[in-house]
Amino acid sequence: MSSDTPTNDTTPITVVTGFLGAGKTTLVNYILKEQNNWKIAVLENEFGEVAIDDGLVAESLDAPEDLITMDNGCVCCSVRGDLIRTLGQLSSQRKKFDAILLETTGLADPAPIVYTVQTNPKISEHYRIDSIICLADAKHITLHLDEKKPDGAVNEALQQVAFADKILLNKVDLVSEEEKIALKERLATVNKFATVIETQRSRAPLDKILGLNSFNMDSILNYDPDFFTDQEEGKKEHRVDLVQSVGVQFTGNLHAQWFNMFMMDLLKERAADLYRTKGLLSFHGQGNTKFVFQGVHEQINFGPAKEPWKDGEERINKFVFIGKGLDRKWLTKSLMECLYKEEE
Repeated sequence: MSSDTPTNDTTPITVVTGFLGAGKTTLVNYILKEQNNWKIAVLENEFGEVAIDDGLVAESLDAPEDLITMDNGCVCCSVRGDLIRTLGQLSSQRKKFDAILLETTGLADPAPIVYTVQTNPKISEHYRIDSIICLADAKHITLHLDEKKPDGAVNEALQQVAFADKILLNKVDLVSEEEKIALKERLATVNKFATVIETQRSRAPLDKILGLNSFNMDSILNYDPDFFTDQEEGKKEHRVDLVQSVGVQFTGNLHAQWFNMFMMDLLKERAADLYRTKGLLSFHGQGNTKFVFQGVHEQINFGPAKEPWKDGEERINKFVFIGKGLDRKWLTKSLMECLYKEEE
């Protein structure tokens, strides 16, 4: 991370999701008891839902009573109900830690956590979301992904994969090489952009999952360009009932007002189905400023990219949508209608 980024003084939070049995407890035990290179505060959320109460922030900021310090300098704490209070209590000690790992139990949708950290000034002053990790059991994840839910119910495994920046594919020693290849292909249909890291017994290389700032808005700049061209050439079958990754790209300058209206309408109608969104944009009248955005549901962060458009660089707008029931043709048509048109 470069020294001029505003993230330097904030403590990174890595959110870990995953089904029971995927190996989250083993991962936490490995971090707390076996590794010695990182000092990490592990927060274990004992509730499926994240209780968020702004009124509690002003309460005591003493260390949580049930903070357990391990021999390697890491600490472990249970979040019983209110994440804001626990993070607030830890803020005075946070600089002792390289990172915070928030282990969630049965929470498919990390949006409430992301929203809290990004929008509560008392929290965003001290912390930032660094990445969302999904721990997947190589032996059983396919069963979870294929599970048919009753009408209208969400498949939590699909959601967890869709939200992830990184997927820890655990217990790879229990499947064959062919099964592993097929599994990676299946995960890529849901989320093409998450890095898959193979592990056994949850021994994750911590430098590949912590402190990477992979949740930043500029991350779309690192996407494989083949993703967009593959989609344009129709190489992927799209079924509206699936959770999938959809990419759209085209050249030109967008009309800021038209684009804002389109996004407002889209989020108003479809926010629940849009798990992750990212974009790289060129606007008419904004010179060489390159804009980026990324969002979780209706929570969108938007602003200038670190690097501007270079002189003579082709202005290619890129959009990524990960969600349920997405219609690529409609999204492409609607976004292209936001292009600025010179008065004839």
